[in-house]
Amino acid sequence: MTAPEIVLSCRGLRKDFAGFTAVNDVDLDLRHGEIHAMIGPNGAGKTTVFNLLTKFLQPTKGRITLLGQDITRTSPSKVARMGLARSFQISATFPHLTVLENVRVALQRPNGLAHQFWRPMSALDRLNERALELIELVGLKDARNRPAADLSYGRKRALEIATTLALDPKALLLDEPMAGMGHEDVAVVSAIVRDVAKTRAVLMVEHNLKVVADLCDRVTVLQRGEILISGDYATVSRDERVRTAYLGAGHD
Repeated sequence: MTAPEIVLSCRGLRKDFAGFTAVNDVDLDLRHGEIHAMIGPNGAGKTTVFNLLTKFLQPTKGRITLLGQDITRTSPSKVARMGLARSFQISATFPHLTVLENVRVALQRPNGLAHQFWRPMSALDRLNERALELIELVGLKDARNRPAADLSYGRKRALEIATTLALDPKALLLDEPMAGMGHEDVAVVSAIVRDVAKTRAVLMVEHNLKVVADLCDRVTVLQRGEILISGDYATVSRDERVRTAYLGAGHD
């Protein structure tokens, strides 16, 4: 059986800050249709890797490719247009716009309307069909006319995923998508992530190990900026170094 296509890849990724090495010799392959988790203790370098992959930081050494094209020195905006998108730990939506308006605004860039904020909101009506498709995909159809500020925390994160998907990314990077959620919201957002990963590569930083175990095809563990181990969850969780460094020696 042929392995899924590699969408986003890095080799020998390194980042130094004033003599401190935050990330060292990191290799990753994100494959189409798979969910890849990156876990590790606080300060392990997970966010730095995210920032390097999305070009918010330039690597000291190493190479990054997206769909086979070298993006190591490419700007964040160009990388986003090429199909790499990320979400952040803090929900980034417009609280006083409705769910539908939020998604329509996000759709402006891929539809060539990114610099037309001076136009009335009605000018975006032609984006409604795609916006409603995305809203339904993340389970917010019933809330499409509600202000984003009125949504629960979990549903705000679902809206953020919808606005990120508006860019039609080939690789989607999610930074702690389940952070601060109750059990019900975790189940809803997990289902969304599983669904959207069917047609793209997903990399997520996540501290909820039950989510990682249930959702992810592959797990990479970082410690002090380096890869400790990478594999499926069962393999990773049995590794004594992981149990000691991250899961805890007494973890079952």
